[in-house]
Amino acid sequence: MSAAQRLRELGLELPPPFTYPSANRTGCVRSGSLLFASGHPPPENFGVKTVGKVGAEVSEAEAHAAARATALNILASVAQSLGSLDRVARVVKVFGMVNSAPGFDRQFAVIDGASDLFCELFGADAGQHARSAVGMFELPRGFCIEIEAVFEVRD
Repeated sequence: MSAAQRLRELGLELPPPFTYPSANRTGCVRSGSLLFASGHPPPENFGVKTVGKVGAEVSEAEAHAAARATALNILASVAQSLGSLDRVARVVKVFGMVNSAPGFDRQFAVIDGASDLFCELFGADAGQHARSAVGMFELPRGFCIEIEAVFEVRD
């Protein structure tokens, strides 16, 4: 089953690829068989909270949903870069940053929103990845989540 078919089966669609505000950066860069996805925020107008401190203005459940949507935002950039998500051989690494209110220590549970989506889409073997989930005092533009990822690409 293609990745596009699997997305439809999961009832999901990709947002438009995130547009970076400066030409000095892009959504993805390929080096050899690895594709590095830049830090992505949650997509706007996608039914999830995009800004605020998790543990204060944004609940853990809302942040989990934002992380899942952020994974879709990353995948939109990956699809744009590769032409098809079917060229993803595996998810290698995910680095999740959570704009955390003081005392909030469940960043791991928030970033599970992205990790779970990658496993649902690519399967347990190709979707399972190394990961870090950390709290940040602030994120650009007040985003509640920012996630970057590394993918192995097949030619």
